[in-house]
Amino acid sequence: MIHDWQFDVPTAGSKHLPPDARYMEALSSQGYAFEVAVADLVDNSIDAGAKDVVIHFLRDGDQLVSLLVVDDGRGMGEEQLDIAMTVGGRRDYAPNALGMFGTGLKSASLSHASAVTVVSTTKRTRTAGRRWVMERAVSGFECDIVDPNYAQTLIDRYDNGRPILWEGTIVRWDGVKDFPKHGGAGQTDRYLHRTINKLGLHLGLHLHRFLKRDDFNITIAVEDVRTGTVYMNFGVEPLDPFGYPVSGSPAYPRRFTASLPSDADVTLEAHVWPPKSNVDEYKAVGSVMDRQGFYFYRHNRLVQAGGWNNLRQPEQHLSLARVAVDLPDHLGDVFRLTVKKAGVDASPEFTSAVESAVDPTGHTFLDYLNDADTVYREARKRSGTSRRPAIPPGKGFHPAVRETIEEELPAIPLEDPISVRWQKLDNEVFFELDRKDRSMVLNQHYRAAILGGRRGGLNDAPVLKSLMYILLHQAFEKEYSGSREKDNLQLWQSVLVSAARAELDRMVDDD
Repeated sequence: MIHDWQFDVPTAGSKHLPPDARYMEALSSQGYAFEVAVADLVDNSIDAGAKDVVIHFLRDGDQLVSLLVVDDGRGMGEEQLDIAMTVGGRRDYAPNALGMFGTGLKSASLSHASAVTVVSTTKRTRTAGRRWVMERAVSGFECDIVDPNYAQTLIDRYDNGRPILWEGTIVRWDGVKDFPKHGGAGQTDRYLHRTINKLGLHLGLHLHRFLKRDDFNITIAVEDVRTGTVYMNFGVEPLDPFGYPVSGSPAYPRRFTASLPSDADVTLEAHVWPPKSNVDEYKAVGSVMDRQGFYFYRHNRLVQAGGWNNLRQPEQHLSLARVAVDLPDHLGDVFRLTVKKAGVDASPEFTSAVESAVDPTGHTFLDYLNDADTVYREARKRSGTSRRPAIPPGKGFHPAVRETIEEELPAIPLEDPISVRWQKLDNEVFFELDRKDRSMVLNQHYRAAILGGRRGGLNDAPVLKSLMYILLHQAFEKEYSGSREKDNLQLWQSVLVSAARAELDRMVDDD
């Protein structure tokens, strides 16, 4: 029997339904991380053929005021500017372009700033500018035309090869939501140090193939507009996730071919990192579980750093396995790239193709996974460590502590991590265990003494919390404690309460 649902849905005409102006609010709520949003702007600079890109933080004394991304790429005339500032503006992307959807500039900028100004100049057109202010955008897609004199003044600020010589573009963010609002120079300096370090690592990783070229540079700088002082001026270094000094296995790297029935074949370049590596190219990518897996590139731009895309679950024993995959120009139905270019969705067709992938010698991709597993295990044996798996640490532990524990201690798979938090408890106890919530609770009463009067935070007291994890993690692997374990818990409780009270007394004496 043939059912109605097997046919196309019949229609009776159509009507034009333009987006509500509030669509701009939705566009700016894409969940861009700060460094991901800035990277999207740098992508545009690369598409414009830029050789030098400057990411410029402007501060006025203690206050951060603006962020500018300046490049010496092909500029835009007024017509091109209008297209660039139109949501989903139609433009002809080059075959190797990093842009795709026509939304990156607007969504990346307005997710972090209340206003974005774009000023551009070419060899043949006068300097022009456009500006989106969020308030005016949501009230009716009203884009401001920047005064030509101001636009030229802004360009002149970066001319004579700093980096603009004859043409280039400036993207300026004002009202940046992430900037500290108060707190003085100390807070601003801490924010800049933390943010610039994270931004440099992100750009160095995701654009490492471009940064390795002799003709492309990214500079991050801070300028105090009140004094004209420029500081924290440094070039972003490439961070190659496959930049090991020597392979973890002499049989690798190997190239496997994954045959996709609906598209061209995809090459999987499989690598095995050397065990116990401490170089940034290995450590800075993410946690042990995050950094293994596929590294997808689109037109030489890294768009996903790690993850197995439903092929398998991440495991401690596969922490040395990384696979470079250059996506085809036409993604077809097999791959879908997120708007933020921060991840790839792969269809089950890709997973099946990977499971069947082979290299020219007949070595399979599944053999590769076993090889990477063996290299890890053999390294453990040589170092004399055959440690019992444990439930990993989670929220409340400093990220560096979590990473080290994950490196050193095999994780029990599919177990929720152990969290740690401060809470009001009876002064006669230092800690409590919440097995149901899988958390260690520390007595808030002793927090100030433990921190020595310093300001607390989510990941504070890393030494104490690390020691507590070492003492107590095994208690969460059982539903209840035996008599010997209860005695140990009471012992640790008594000693820690005495030590915490001694710290409190010392604080009083110092005062």
